[in-house]
Formats: sequence, C-alpha cells, structure tokens
Amino acid sequence: MKNILGFILLTLTGLFFTNCQEEQKNEVHYPVVKEEDRKDDHSYSNFHKVYTKHLKLELDVNFDNNSIYGVARHEMVNKGVDTIIFDVKNLEIQKVTLGKNKEKSTDFIVGEYDSILGSPLMVKASKNETHVNIYYKTTEKSEAIDWLNPEQTSGKKLPFMFTQGQAILTRSWIPIQDSPSLRITYSADVKVPKEFLPIMSATNPTEKNRESTYHFEMKQAIPCYLIALAVGDLEYHAYSDTTGVYAEKELIKEATYEFEDLPKMISAAEKLYGKYQWEKYDVVILPYSFPFGGMENPRLTFANPTLIAGDRSLVSVIAHELAHSWSGNLVTNRSWDDFWLNEGFTVYFENRIMEELYGKEVADILTQIEFQELQKTLETIDQEDSKLKLNLINRNPDDGMTDVAYIKGASFLRTLEQKVGRPNMDDFLRNYFREHAFKTISTEEFEAYLTKKLLKPNGLKFNTKEWLYSPGLPKNCVIVQSERLQKMENLADKFVSGKNIFRKPILKRQDYTTQEWLTFIRRLPVPMDAKKMKVLDEKLNFKGCGNSEIMAEWYVLAINSTYIDVRPDMQKFLKKVGRRKYLMPIYNALAKSPNTYDMVWARTIFEKYQSNYHSISRNTIAEILTTK
Repeated sequence: MKNILGFILLTLTGLFFTNCQEEQKNEVHYPVVKEEDRKDDHSYSNFHKVYTKHLKLELDVNFDNNSIYGVARHEMVNKGVDTIIFDVKNLEIQKVTLGKNKEKSTDFIVGEYDSILGSPLMVKASKNETHVNIYYKTTEKSEAIDWLNPEQTSGKKLPFMFTQGQAILTRSWIPIQDSPSLRITYSADVKVPKEFLPIMSATNPTEKNRESTYHFEMKQAIPCYLIALAVGDLEYHAYSDTTGVYAEKELIKEATYEFEDLPKMISAAEKLYGKYQWEKYDVVILPYSFPFGGMENPRLTFANPTLIAGDRSLVSVIAHELAHSWSGNLVTNRSWDDFWLNEGFTVYFENRIMEELYGKEVADILTQIEFQELQKTLETIDQEDSKLKLNLINRNPDDGMTDVAYIKGASFLRTLEQKVGRPNMDDFLRNYFREHAFKTISTEEFEAYLTKKLLKPNGLKFNTKEWLYSPGLPKNCVIVQSERLQKMENLADKFVSGKNIFRKPILKRQDYTTQEWLTFIRRLPVPMDAKKMKVLDEKLNFKGCGNSEIMAEWYVLAINSTYIDVRPDMQKFLKKVGRRKYLMPIYNALAKSPNTYDMVWARTIFEKYQSNYHSISRNTIAEILTTK
C-alpha cells in the first residue's frame, strides 16, 4: 500500500473535474489525504469532520451486464468543511450532485488508486452542505459482488448475486465512508428482473411482487460493512413471526430442517445477555461460492450451504452469527486492529448458546476442536499477528481475520470467567452490551472498562495486558478437554497400531458427530500410510461423504500422505465449494508439497474453477499459489 502523505486543498488548486472517468487517465499528480484528516488507517474519508447520518440507496440490478446502477444519497452532518471525502474502489462515478430536492451538480475527483484501499472520492461542497448524491455504476472489478451464472446455483436456471462487505469491500459497490467506527441508518429501493427476490440486511419481503421493485429500511444504526444485498430465485420458510430461512427452492426443505432450532437459539441468547435488538432474525442460504461459513449481516445472516450437514452438527455457525447481533453488530470494533472485540466475544457467546441448548458436553467438544485449530495457526503465524490488538497499518484488514481474533479472544474471556466466576462474568457482559449498544469501542477502552467494572470491584488482579498486547497464549489460558474426543483419539491410535476397529459393534460414520471425526482424522500421523487411508475410505467414505468439514480435513491429510485416490473427489469439491476456510488449507497443502506435480495440479484446478470463487477466496488462493 502506498503511504498517504498530505492533502492538497482542492478548492484552491482547481483539480476538481466532473468527468473524472475521462480525465483521470491522463492525471499525473493526484491530491491525497493528510494523516490528521483521517481517523481510520483503512479509510480515506474525513468522517470525523463530516459524516453520513442516513444513506438512501436507489439500485437497479442488471444481470445482462452484471452491473448495479445506483444512486447513493448521503444525508450528512457537516462540521464546516468544503471537501467531503468518500471511499470508492473500482466504481464508475458518473456524476455528483448536492441538495435534497433541487439537486445541483458539483465538481469531484477520484484520487489515486491503491490496491487495498481503493481511491478517495473528493467532492466539492459548501461548508453547510448536508446532502450529497453520488450517481455510479459497479464494474467487473467490484470485489464485494459475486455474480453467479445459473450453473453455480442449486436451481441451474437463473443467475444469482450477493455482496460481501467485510472488511473494507462495501466501497466497491457503494460510494461510502467505509469505516467500522461510523454507524449509519439506511434505506434502499431496489429494482430487479421479475424472476428474482432481493433481500438485504434490513426489513425484507418474503415473496416476489409484480412491480419487481422493493423497499428496504434499516432503522438501527450499523457500520457500513454490514450493508448487504442478495438477489436470487428465493423462497422463504417462517419458523415464527420473528425468524425464518430463505433458500433456493431446491434447498428450502433441507435448510428448514437444519436450522429448526433458530427460535430456541434466540431465546437462549436473550436469556444470557439481554433482549435481541433487531426485531427479526432470518438466515439466507447462498450458493457455494460464498467465501465464509456465515456473515452476521443484521436481521439477515448470510450462510454457506456447506452448513447443511443433514444432522444439525454444524449449527454452531448459526449460533455464532446470531451472537454477533450483540458482539459486533450492537457493539462494534472501533478499527480493524480491534477485530477480536467482534469475534472473540462472539465465539465465547456462541459456546454459551450451544451449552444452553445442547449441554456442556457438546459445548466442550466444539471448544476443544476450535482450540486445536488455534494451535495450528499459532505454529505458522507471525508473532506480531498472534496478539489480540493488531497493527494492520499498510496491510489488508483481512490479514487480521485469523483464529487469533476468534479463538484466542474467546480463550481470554473464558479464562477471565474462571477467574471471576460465571455469575460475575455474565453480569459484566450484560452491562457491557447494554452500555455500549449501537456504539464502537477500541481495545484500550475495553481494557479500561474491564478494570473499572469487573476487576477492581471484585479486588482481582488479572494479566490483561499480556492477553491483549503480547504474542501467543499466556500460561494461565484455560484449556477445555472432552472425554468423547479423547475416546476418538484412542480409536485412531488403535487403528494406526494395526487393530481392527471395524469389528462388532460395527463402526459407522453416522454414529459420531462431525467434531468427533475431525478429532479422529487429526490424530492420525502425518504422513499416514496410504493403504490404511484407503481402508478408512472403504469403510467410512471420508473422501466423498458430503460433509465439507470432514472432507476438507481428509483431503489435507491425503495430500500430505500422497494418497492420490482422493483426487477425483477433491477436484469436485474444489469446483463446487468456495468457502475460504476449506480452500486455504487444501491449496496450502498442495503448494507446500514436495511433489512438484501437486503445485502444477493446484494451479491447473485454480485456473479452471477460480470463477466459482468470490474475490475474497480467489485473492487468497492466488496469493498462496504465487508466493509458494
């Protein structure tokens, strides 16, 4: 990323122009933004001087050319500046006007492009201007948007599109002040072809209308990364007046079964940490290219179909996204350096929901599995990135989205709970969510709040600074153990030692949970004898079982063990699934393999199927295959 040095006052230099798309090509000296005019390392915007209060969107979704034609109408609070700066990335800015009713054209310029931040959009305005209207069009380089052809959907007949804004990709589909520390309300009028139903992180329709134009309202203030849109041939199933699930009709029955406990989850969460503040909670099952297991867009969690395991064994992801309705959506990290405040709290909260609904044994299994993943991450990650409080200046904030923020963050809170006792911890968290509702917070502010509200009143000392600002795991970290997972490790040891574990009672894959089989696979030696792996596949069919968690874990072991029988199934998997959690370890294993053929194969597969991945996954895999 280029360093941002200073800001040239555009009103004096005459560098504003209205047809920026033409003239920008020949512009050599770009105006830039002074550091003191920025309060977020990942945003050009001067939102501390002039900021959006409410955003009104007018969107026309065009599947013929895979573009959104939009108007972003910003209602702003202006503290007396005549240059208003927005974040944009690979957008075609057509014109900018000022005013609410009688719009007047104004001059603007799109500044120099940065591969991570995009560009500053600088708009000339009077010092009392409060309404800015930006007319724009998305482009094929708008990274937030995934345009899917019919073959990439479950129905195979109509295309699909969705957006993914976290961390700083909202600017690639909406011109906006793209910082998590700025919370706004928004509304939208969205026009789509008649075959489609659009839904957003806002009030939502549950069926198509004749006009093919839909109105949305988000009346609670949210950070910009949570503005989200999905458009597809969707159906809706209601579990209650306040919760339900959207999916393509081919998946709606399975999805309805898988997430049937949604109302119970909400009740459990409210019992723990207070009333759900967003009125309604729905889930939409997106196509397989969605890069994450879930995304906590308020009122509407985006979910990957890999969560549909048929046995509800992966519903903890939905519990996680629901927990974000308190930690992340209600109380938001001030900057991406404070990302653990979103995810660490959410993993801790998710585990408490699972314990409330399914018992401590299930919750402990999930906790141990996650801790195993953290230990793997800590073996490979840079020491600086193993701190909770990060320093991501001049870096992509996606670099901070590791198991450290999630699992080390949750381990911090779990260790704190052991120190202060669960009743004190729960009282503290209920007050924390209530007192910081619809606000942002930094790590330093949380540290001060923790000391004042929990530690000092109880006369306790705790190594808070070590947890927050030092690398690795402190010695007092609480480690949860599960007897059921210990039994699976013993079963794996017996198999490796040559014992026949398939005698009566007959060992069946469906008799154990996903997490138990993950423990079994992780216990096997690396490399594993290929003949033994073949026996396991013959008996348990790990390579083609349909459970993405198990298959991804098995494929990595297979690569590291030169067990090539999995290649046809692995190729089908890499073609179909776009979830980054699964793609990264598989492509990493292929890239690190001493067998040069593996890297050749990986690049061939990626070249063939990369269009099936969202840009978030695609960019990550491209980096793996070019740096190894």
